[in-house]
Amino acid sequence: MKKIIAMTAAILMCAACASCGVTSTESDAAKTSGQTANGSSDSLDEKTLNVYTALEDEQVSAYLTSFQDAHPDVTINITRDSTGIITAKLLAEKDNPQADVVWGLSAASLLELKSAEMIEPYKPEGFDKILDEFKDTTSDVPYWTGIDAWETAFLVNTDVLAENGVTDIPQSYEDLLKPEYKGLIAMSDPASSGTGLLTVNGVLSLYGEEAGWKYLDDLDKNVAVYLHSGSAPAKGAAAGEYGIGISFGYRCIKSAADLGDKGVVVFPSEGSGWDVEANCLIKKSGGEKDIAKEFLDWAITDDMMKLYGENYPIVATGIGDQIPEGYTKNPVDQLIKGIDLQWCADNRESILTEWTNRYGAKSAEE
Repeated sequence: MKKIIAMTAAILMCAACASCGVTSTESDAAKTSGQTANGSSDSLDEKTLNVYTALEDEQVSAYLTSFQDAHPDVTINITRDSTGIITAKLLAEKDNPQADVVWGLSAASLLELKSAEMIEPYKPEGFDKILDEFKDTTSDVPYWTGIDAWETAFLVNTDVLAENGVTDIPQSYEDLLKPEYKGLIAMSDPASSGTGLLTVNGVLSLYGEEAGWKYLDDLDKNVAVYLHSGSAPAKGAAAGEYGIGISFGYRCIKSAADLGDKGVVVFPSEGSGWDVEANCLIKKSGGEKDIAKEFLDWAITDDMMKLYGENYPIVATGIGDQIPEGYTKNPVDQLIKGIDLQWCADNRESILTEWTNRYGAKSAEE
């Protein structure tokens, strides 16, 4: 029986689909056919749906099947990339929006889009069953609706550590500062990765801003490289490129399976930085499509929540009895308390500027 666990206020807050009618692109090659310079001539073309997402490639493929089956005559153009890249693309397209909907992007990013007046409020069918911590409660007609939460985790490749004379497995943020890990750590770049940003926001919340930046200074001494996606550090650790990948739970668990008993997933003992994956309707000068609203209705159905729950232990309607294998058994308790997503959105640019000034020299080439 499904248990609904309401988090306290302190916790506030593709791969190309083979099926007909779905195309998938990376963000720099987003599909824009059928739209004029002002973005309005085909804005009510109900047979085409442009979806921007930061969900994992394999998740997009698995999740989208039921919607495509129900709408076989609709061409769905998926533009998928890391959170930071999708957010920057949406902001750059403000005056000529290409996306119809955003699906599974950081709630902190959507709050930034809201501030830029880019979101058309819409209350999807089933909105009332979404927990308050996972939705916009500031307006009668909400600007965004969440689907799940994701959190910081580490993937440790014990073979790589052993090759470098290291036997201890880090269990905490503080452990990552030990000198034996120098040059063995990869982390997501927060300027392009939502996972990187939620990790930085978690550290700043956990330690406070002054001590948090001091911690990040010390961590930087051990980091070999900052990579441009949330998944890349875990995938790199699984490939033997790094001893420790600072990534997120879902990807660490998936990548650890490639390593067998040589891969260890760690959720830091102090707690994990986190954010909510959420959806919204993009404001269009010519009006918003009915098919876009249908998509947002579908994205929070019970069936979809069950699918999200196969990958993440915390979904927007609560926590089910079957927490995905590999996660902590107390997933809510794992989240750092007191993270304010609105503060994260309001301070995103200043945080990224400070981070880039301090550590950008180690960012991987794009």
